[in-house]
Amino acid sequence: MLVKVLVYAYATGVFSSRRIASKLVDDVALRLLAAANQPDFRTINRFRQQHLETFGELFVQVVHLAQKMGLVKLGTVALDGTKIKADASKHKAMSYQRMKEEEQQLEKEIQQLLEKAQQTDAAEDELYGPDKSGDELPPELQRREQRLEKIREAKQALEEEQAENDTQKGRYPGDGRVASGTRPQGGHSKFKWEYGEPEPTAQCNFTDPESRIMKSQQSFQQCYNAQAVVEEGSQLIVAREVGQNAADYGSLIEMVDQVEKNTGSKPACLLADAGYPSEENFLALEERKIEGIVALGRESKAAKQEKKENNEAAGEARERMAKRLEEPRGKRQYARRKGMLEPAFGWVKEVLGFRQFSLRGLKKVQGE
Repeated sequence: MLVKVLVYAYATGVFSSRRIASKLVDDVALRLLAAANQPDFRTINRFRQQHLETFGELFVQVVHLAQKMGLVKLGTVALDGTKIKADASKHKAMSYQRMKEEEQQLEKEIQQLLEKAQQTDAAEDELYGPDKSGDELPPELQRREQRLEKIREAKQALEEEQAENDTQKGRYPGDGRVASGTRPQGGHSKFKWEYGEPEPTAQCNFTDPESRIMKSQQSFQQCYNAQAVVEEGSQLIVAREVGQNAADYGSLIEMVDQVEKNTGSKPACLLADAGYPSEENFLALEERKIEGIVALGRESKAAKQEKKENNEAAGEARERMAKRLEEPRGKRQYARRKGMLEPAFGWVKEVLGFRQFSLRGLKKVQGE
């Protein structure tokens, strides 16, 4: 019953558990689906969060059903990303440098308050009354300790993420150098920061630490990056993912593989904009025997670094892509991309009004 209610509610642009609970009272369609049951918003929200993974399987079942009905032919598909606002304000974020300064300041203030509390201990019995022991923390101290705990949690999250990134780059704890042999020129080279230490400008949000500041059409917001692959004939989304990285190019291979996993076959052609070019992506498409029509745009810093790290050997697949884009057929193919993607994103954001996640945390927003 709750599965039917949630699917119908989302399909008609109702995402809040409180609004769904209200609709179960005054919306005829939802009352029919719920067989006149009226679970409260806590039950609805708890059910949704407990079964996010299973709801994800429903997405794949819909794609399979569309295939059986002949709606999905899987000839040409298009890939793009769109920024969706997280359930968090960008004003609740703090930089790593500010965290360190605030941590020191709060520790100093807490120590001063503790000393003051000890000095006035004798007067507290009279102040708090006979029913209190007199040793409760003053409200201002409670607030500072809670804020200090939040800052320490966010600071630790940034440090753990940076350590993981450093390890992937071949660094190791110690003197802030890279592991020997990881650079083509050999030897060691210094980094600006020690292993596991984020840059001073690295930010973490207290409300949803896994969301990131991203540039959207409405300016910079606390967001997640949603990826979707749309099939041309039906304009159905056949693969989707939500990530923390504002850049799109790292998602192409994963999304192509997800299309095959969800549908059981590979697309013949993949269209993508200038957010996705990289030598690795082009080679992966060629290896999978998928015709790629991917706009090149200006060469990104990541692509330039990739060439440098591969001794300028990289770039042959890019040249083949550039040649394909110059051909009349390639231009015609790429021109179809917008007409495939924009209706899908337009339906989700404009018709259904889904512009912000209701849940917090990467795993939960992926389910939503």
